[in-house]
Amino acid sequence: MKSIDKARRRFLSRVLPGGSALLLAGCDRLDQSDWFRKLLTNGERASLTVHRALIPRRAMAQEFTEADLSPFFRSNGTSNPANALWQQMASAGFSNWALQVDGLVTYPRQYSLQQLRAMPARTQITRHDCVEGWSAIGKWTGVPLARLLEDVVPTAEARYAVFYCADPMEADPASLYYESIDMEDAWHAQTLLAYQLNGEPLPVKNGAPLRLRVERQLGYKHAKYLMKIELVSSLDGIRGGKGGYWEDGHGYQWYAGI
Repeated sequence: MKSIDKARRRFLSRVLPGGSALLLAGCDRLDQSDWFRKLLTNGERASLTVHRALIPRRAMAQEFTEADLSPFFRSNGTSNPANALWQQMASAGFSNWALQVDGLVTYPRQYSLQQLRAMPARTQITRHDCVEGWSAIGKWTGVPLARLLEDVVPTAEARYAVFYCADPMEADPASLYYESIDMEDAWHAQTLLAYQLNGEPLPVKNGAPLRLRVERQLGYKHAKYLMKIELVSSLDGIRGGKGGYWEDGHGYQWYAGI
């Protein structure tokens, strides 16, 4: 993708009304300037502040009916991770897969897929909005992240949940996808660790065996192929310090609220 993608164009149209088209005409050059990067950062902070001020903490993303389901829920990004460990787990039907939850928690835990499926589940029909411009409505079933947080008991210092995944994003197999959300979104009722799509086990192309659904944000925040969740006090020590693969290396916004 280009360094200034559709998400940032959409963002600029919000923070620079009336002048965004002129700026976007030279966006590739602007992306290299320190003042422009600072503008994007400040604008993102303003967007987050306004979004949180206008929308109550427990506000729900729109939910739909089964009549609204998209006939096809496409895959985006990785569709079959070139990761030897994940491939071995997939070949065993994920019977030896486990989700690690640790960091700033009182009781670090590991959860097998069977254990997650045995927990109280939530089903929600929501729209997935991709930064590339497409949308699809799917029926997701899984464990609310809040249920796991209640189990591990975050410490008072925990401010973010970081999600580590199995899908390599570069030629280097160690370059694995990662994302993060704050604890407000982590506790939200619709933030789901999904193991089913449209009533069937989550397909490989859509993130099997487990993926994140954070319904009030754009699709790149919905990390697939989950392996570990770590609670932290700051994002500074996580890779490039901006909270996610696309944020660190490609200039995406950390907060992608919709």
